[in-house]
Amino acid sequence: MTGVVSVRVKEPQFEGQTKTKLGNTEMKSKVQVLINEEFPKWLSKNTKEGRAIVERCAVAAKARMSAKKARELTKRKSILETSGLPGKLADCQSRDPSECEIYLVEGDSAGGSAKTGRDRRIQAILPLRGKILNVERQRRNLVKVFQNNEIQTMIRALGAGVGNPPEDEDENEGSSDEGTFDTSKLRYSKIIIMTDADIDGAHIRTLMLTFLWRFMKPAITEGHVYIAQPPLYQLSKGRVSKYAYSDEERDMIVEQLKGDNPNTKIGVQRYKGLGEMNPEQLWNTTMNPESRTMLKVTVQDAKESDRMFEILMGEDVPDRRSFIETHAKEVTNLDI
Repeated sequence: MTGVVSVRVKEPQFEGQTKTKLGNTEMKSKVQVLINEEFPKWLSKNTKEGRAIVERCAVAAKARMSAKKARELTKRKSILETSGLPGKLADCQSRDPSECEIYLVEGDSAGGSAKTGRDRRIQAILPLRGKILNVERQRRNLVKVFQNNEIQTMIRALGAGVGNPPEDEDENEGSSDEGTFDTSKLRYSKIIIMTDADIDGAHIRTLMLTFLWRFMKPAITEGHVYIAQPPLYQLSKGRVSKYAYSDEERDMIVEQLKGDNPNTKIGVQRYKGLGEMNPEQLWNTTMNPESRTMLKVTVQDAKESDRMFEILMGEDVPDRRSFIETHAKEVTNLDI
C-alpha cells in the first residue's frame, strides 16, 4: 500500500544523506492523527480493497506463527542458540535465580579483581571486552547485531532468550524474530552493570543499557537491571581509609580526617578504573550486599525512553544536535 500525505514544514530536516525520511519529530503525531482519522473513512468507502488488506494481514500472521512453531519443533541452531555457557563467564555456585546476580564488567583487568573478591556462592562475573556495538544504529541490521561477540556472550550468559514483545516494537525493528526475552528463564535476578567511574565507563554503560532496552526490555521494566557505584577516591590517614563517591564527599572526608590540624597530610587516590582496586577494596566498596550502593534502572515513561534512546544513540544528527543545544546549560559535570 502507498499513501500520499502532503506536509508543509518551514524548516524540514531529513534523516541521512538520501533524504528518504522526514526528521521533524513534531510532524509525526500530526500525520498519525490524520491517518487515524482518514484511513477508516477510506476503508468504509472501499470495502473490497479493505477486505483484501485484512485477509493479507491474517495470512501473514499465520505464516509468522507457523514459522515460529517450526523453529521450536526442529530446535534449529542459530547464531542465538549455542550449547553451554560462555567460557569467560565465572558463574556462581547457587542455582536459585532469586538469590543470584551477575556483574557485567568492563575489561579483563577489572573482571579479574571482581572474580577474586566476589561471593562465589551468589555472584557471577562476566567480563566484556571494550565497547559493545551501538545497536540503536543497527536496528535494521539484526545479523550484525547478533554476530557481535560480546552481545552473543551476554545472551548466552543470561539464558532468557532475546527480543522484545511485538507490541513494544515499532514496525518490528529491534526484534530478533527468534522469540522474546523471558524473565522467568533468567539465570540471575540482578543484572549489575559495573564500569569505570569515568567518561569511557559511562559510554560503555550507555551502550549496554541501549542493548538491554532494545532487545531485553522486560529485564528493565520488571526491575532486574542495576548500575554499580564504585568510589572515585580513597582517602587515607595513617591506617584509616575512607572512600568518596563524589568530589563533594571527598572534600568533606578530607576535612574530617584533618580535624583540628589543617596541616595534616591526607593521602588521596583517584581511581581511574576498577582495575586499580584490589579484590578486597572492590568487595568492600562495590560488591558487598551489606555495604554497597547501587542504582536501580527504572522507567517512568516507556515512549519517552524510546524517544531518548533514538535521539541520543541513533543516526539522527540534527535531532541530537537540537537536544544538546536545548539542554547544554543544564550540564553540571562535563568531562572534556
